[in-house]
Amino acid sequence: MKHTFTSHGITVEFEDNSKEVLEALANAVERGLEAIGETAVGYAQENLDRQHAVDTGRLRNSLKYEVKDDEVYIGVPSAVDYGAYVEFGTGRYSTVGGTPKESWVYFSEVDGKFHIAHPMRARPYLKPAAADHTKEYRELLKESLENA
Repeated sequence: MKHTFTSHGITVEFEDNSKEVLEALANAVERGLEAIGETAVGYAQENLDRQHAVDTGRLRNSLKYEVKDDEVYIGVPSAVDYGAYVEFGTGRYSTVGGTPKESWVYFSEVDGKFHIAHPMRARPYLKPAAADHTKEYRELLKESLENA
């Protein structure tokens, strides 16, 4: 939108590009958040590998990220139901509460069978992927904004 101002015999014309600037800024933020999500998923996968928490690769390969309302969520949605058990542990080793039993039986909807489970220590892979790299994530967002 063009604007014209005249004062003391001087006419100044300028074009208001604020709408385009705001759109470019929003796109840059979106690109930065996408880069953060991709990077964080990579770190989560590395954490699983480093802790030898990969058997079939199903959990590792199912890791995704989601950008929603200017926030990045990693590990959701997950195609596997046991990711939380790896992250927080089970039984007496659970970091979010668990049973003191030495073993327990559960039914798996995946294979339709009963299984015996034993306590498993937590092997956090999502939280460290998010919390241990905040400086790098800030840099990714900064780069995206600088290149808007």
